[in-house]
Amino acid sequence: MNIRAEILENATATLAPDSNGYFGEYGGPIDDPRVAPLLAEIGAAFDLAMADETFQAGLMHLRKHYVGRPSPIYPTTNLSPAGGARIYLKREDLNHTGAHKINHCLGEVMLAKRMGKKRVLAETGAGQHGVALATACALLDMECEIHMGVVDIAKEHPNVSRMKILGCDLVPVSMGTGTLKDAVDSAFISYMKDPENTFFAIGSVTGPAPYPRMVQAFQSVIGQEARQQFVELTGGMPTEVVACVGGGSNAIGLFSGFLDEPGVTLVGVEPAGKGLDTDKHAATLTLGKPGVMHGFRCYYLQGEDGEPAPVHSVASGLDYPGVGPQHCHLKDTGRARYESATDAEAFAAFMTLSRSEGIIPALESAHAVAYAIRRAPKMRPDQSILVNLSGRGDKDIDFVISELGL
Repeated sequence: MNIRAEILENATATLAPDSNGYFGEYGGPIDDPRVAPLLAEIGAAFDLAMADETFQAGLMHLRKHYVGRPSPIYPTTNLSPAGGARIYLKREDLNHTGAHKINHCLGEVMLAKRMGKKRVLAETGAGQHGVALATACALLDMECEIHMGVVDIAKEHPNVSRMKILGCDLVPVSMGTGTLKDAVDSAFISYMKDPENTFFAIGSVTGPAPYPRMVQAFQSVIGQEARQQFVELTGGMPTEVVACVGGGSNAIGLFSGFLDEPGVTLVGVEPAGKGLDTDKHAATLTLGKPGVMHGFRCYYLQGEDGEPAPVHSVASGLDYPGVGPQHCHLKDTGRARYESATDAEAFAAFMTLSRSEGIIPALESAHAVAYAIRRAPKMRPDQSILVNLSGRGDKDIDFVISELGL
């Protein structure tokens, strides 16, 4: 077996970092001496929690009785093309708070409380992570501070209202482009003012170790459920499993259930924005280069100076210039394929799914739906596509109506 084949076999069987937090050559620990001991403490606490049956039982109880898991798989009736592959949806949009984000937010807030922290702090783009975190903090009686770019606040005001009602301290971020990358920077500045009493709850599989593996572990419930459900529903495995990719948490959650099935193709769909031939996109794995940003090594979109480039997506949760190290590793090994969908395709998929199935998706999820719509007619009727419908579109409806002139 050649070296590349060995790497691919290992990536197919599992997706775990080495002792330093690297997935292949991506990820790793932060080199800031002020922060490294704090993150090492979180990593150690996470390992102890995951080995604690009481912690696991508490998380499972909340997943079932509070979140409403398992979320179902729905075989679409009108979206699936005649003569093409059947399209199935993993309905994460039916979770409490309307997206997959609640999966890791409950885990992180439970961990913060277990560690004796007083405050949970985070960034958010589309606001789904912020809403889910504020929800978990309200449930578990923790202080919550959310940093959100002013551009995203204007686009996602329903989620802004939810966060305020849930009692979090919402911090508008106007520096830079006023979007997700800048919200991350702002949140980190706030974190360093009182790290001893604060838990930084990163909203995706991004950032330095231990965050990528921690969020992956909490999100892997998606893939575990999906695999069992799909077999029960169809008697076999899906041909392709598909999810949108910004930071990459919902995708890695779905992929986790199928890594050891080499016959299942893993497809991540990035935001092509106004087009890959413009500078108005966030197609990190398509056009980015490896480097270090926000304390970890990954593919990211870079300016001439090597700094993270301004990015664009109609979906606020996808406009991040980097991506989780797991996805970088899966790209390099060839275990996963990364496609893209434009703003226009996402809008079209948003409307098509809404009017064909009565399901309004988040604009983030609409990117994955757009790929499935264009891909399914090219496949055989005995093949299938399982799309992770990572969130519902309540937060996007006013924006979509305004943009499309409905």
